[in-house]
Amino acid sequence: MRPFLLLATRADDAVAASEYEAFLRYGEFGPGELRRVRLERDPLPELDLTEFSGILLGGSPFCTSDPEETKSPVQRRVERELSGLMDRVVEEDVPFLGACYGVGTLGVHQGGTVDHTHGEPIGTVPVTLTAAGRADPLFGSLPSTFDAFVGHKEAVRDLPPHAVVLASSPTCPVQAFRVGDHQYATQFHPELDVEGILERVAVYRHEGYFDPAEYDEVVAQLRRSDATAATALLRCFVRRYRRDERELKAT
Repeated sequence: MRPFLLLATRADDAVAASEYEAFLRYGEFGPGELRRVRLERDPLPELDLTEFSGILLGGSPFCTSDPEETKSPVQRRVERELSGLMDRVVEEDVPFLGACYGVGTLGVHQGGTVDHTHGEPIGTVPVTLTAAGRADPLFGSLPSTFDAFVGHKEAVRDLPPHAVVLASSPTCPVQAFRVGDHQYATQFHPELDVEGILERVAVYRHEGYFDPAEYDEVVAQLRRSDATAATALLRCFVRRYRRDERELKAT
């Protein structure tokens, strides 16, 4: 079977490992089915995209809308490499699902406006599917409204003109969108469970996602949350696009 590729950008080793494990768990990947490249550590290697069933992009401490002069050399390299990769993903119609950072990456690449207008603090929000979301092959398997974990400083303000909004929340009009038929981005995190988001809250406590003075309250609220419905999106993506060598020879 052709594996999937996970692109990661988290410098904290513990969080990076937990993110990888979460994608493995909720994507229901078998042994060898998910390869990972940590872009914050290693340059993007040369890739033959035909070797992969699809590409996943995890969340990130980077914000695409930050002023260019404030970005580190690593962030500028990562954004440059991702932009080049997205050229190929869109041109070759490679299945793609970007979580959180994927909104900025795919949104900016496709001509949308991403800024801090619709940022949301770390927590749980109700995500509601649009009519297009309910009809979508991936999102249509989710409840019409479900809780999901968020925590982002930037979001789509103006959607790329050819993109389709699939989901929204009360304070973030674009919680998910699709470009073409196979490139997706979500503002919420379909890979996160309670333990995963609690770990991130602890690590990013002073990174501007919430008031550090409210840490205990944030943790208490998260412990009462249930965002498991959102994780079905990962399973649906993997099941839809998983392909083996027999399928390749038949196409």
